[in-house]
Amino acid sequence: MDPTNASGPVLWSVDPRQVGKVVLNRPEVNNAYDGDLVAGLGAAMDALSAVDGLRAVVVTGNGRHFQAGADLKWIDVVRKRSDAENIQASRATAEAVQRLNLLPVPTIALVQGGCFGGGTGIIAACDVVVAADNALFSISEVRWGLTAAIIIPQLVDAIGVRQVRRYALTGERFGADEARRIGLVHEVVPLAELEATGARIVAHLLENDPRAIAETKSVALGHSHGDLDAASLDRLVNAHAAKRRSSEAAEGLASFAERRPARWTGLP
Repeated sequence: MDPTNASGPVLWSVDPRQVGKVVLNRPEVNNAYDGDLVAGLGAAMDALSAVDGLRAVVVTGNGRHFQAGADLKWIDVVRKRSDAENIQASRATAEAVQRLNLLPVPTIALVQGGCFGGGTGIIAACDVVVAADNALFSISEVRWGLTAAIIIPQLVDAIGVRQVRRYALTGERFGADEARRIGLVHEVVPLAELEATGARIVAHLLENDPRAIAETKSVALGHSHGDLDAASLDRLVNAHAAKRRSSEAAEGLASFAERRPARWTGLP
């Protein structure tokens, strides 16, 4: 597979140091993910995994925002399709994030502006996260009658069950300093210094033995919540897809489209 892709919803390239770069490239919708972006992220993982001697991967987002979560217009289209199509959409998304999580080389996310929903899963799946001081975060799925099921394991690894039980239940927004306090990001810098900070971290990584890095990361992942077996991944995918087809999701997405508060009914 070509190690360079210069068009479409996900761009990727590899520099002479064998450092890969993945760029989310739907700035017109704040890099919200749809089926094409998910497929592009999977294709980027395919291409970079095939690069001989790959040393690291940097993940960024074009435009003002890193990643605004799911494209809710796309979600509303998918939810009206068959069970099988919904499961496939959830599986593709879960597998793209999990493949990023399990890459044997260090991954670095550079976050500016909004990072919502699935975007928090993407950064939780990275080894190092640097946020600009204008970054804003939210595990927002419950606002739309959806769940973050397929990224909960990575989020638990990043911020712990206690913080997930707050932020994935409230859906509230929080800034870069709070994200650093709870462990979602490692460092907060002025926006103008975001790229240079990423370059500094990559330089540190390149000083280290790549085999030792891969072995260290493998051991860490082996003790993580995100080290899912096939049955566990299937359960999360099925729950994620089923919730998308629920009446609660229909109401949540309608409230988004109609710019009004959701009218929730009933109890669990």
